[in-house]
Amino acid sequence: MTEPTYEAISFEQSGAVARITLNRPDAANGMNDTMTRELADAARRCDTPGTKAVVLTGAGRFFCAGGDLKSFSTAPDRGRFIKGVADDLHQAISSFARMDAVLITAVNGTAAGAGFSLAVAGDLVLAAESATFTMAYTKVGLSPDGSASYHLPRLVGLRRAQELILTNRTLSAVEAQEWGLVTEVVAGDELAARATKLAEQVAAGSGGSNGAVKSLLVSSFKNSLEEQMAAEARFIAERANSADGREGVDAFLAKRKPEFA
Repeated sequence: MTEPTYEAISFEQSGAVARITLNRPDAANGMNDTMTRELADAARRCDTPGTKAVVLTGAGRFFCAGGDLKSFSTAPDRGRFIKGVADDLHQAISSFARMDAVLITAVNGTAAGAGFSLAVAGDLVLAAESATFTMAYTKVGLSPDGSASYHLPRLVGLRRAQELILTNRTLSAVEAQEWGLVTEVVAGDELAARATKLAEQVAAGSGGSNGAVKSLLVSSFKNSLEEQMAAEARFIAERANSADGREGVDAFLAKRKPEFA
């Protein structure tokens, strides 16, 4: 497949690993309508059996400083314009959440507002030691978007979510890891290599198994115990009958490394 040409992001596909870079460094990778529209398109491109891992990072010093307030301010109807930006961002996040591929966010610098929301929406979150995290919405009279009000209470609990959103407290990368927002903190000059290594590790596994894990974890917050166990039974039966499932079991019994599709 020919790689698309984007204005506000870059997209690369290497084997089963896709890499998306927020690419407006002169604007702190702020999200305008072009970026979120392109991000939604790139996310859809990743929702294929051929993609098993997606690395999402930012160009320059920032991961993403949130919404591009300058572009918001020039819109004739600010509410309608911001709604369109949010809708596209939400489509991207929904695609990332529902695809089988594992989303690895590599937070290379400040993640604020929608940048914070997008960063912690990753299945695995890597952060450079210099990265910081702040909500920043109420500071400019706005309210959260980008799935923050969904993910934060689940990741850190209601009280800490309230503190982050209402006080705009800034967390360092280490604090974000301690709070459960970040999977791993690495030195800044090692972030890209660590993200690539992790993506390759994930891509060597079974895409269908990873997709089942993602679905089960999302459903666990709304299902009863019995509903969740029924979903587990359905998924494990489907996986057992799949080519990857058969290969995995056969490889284990033969004491060899599995070769997943």
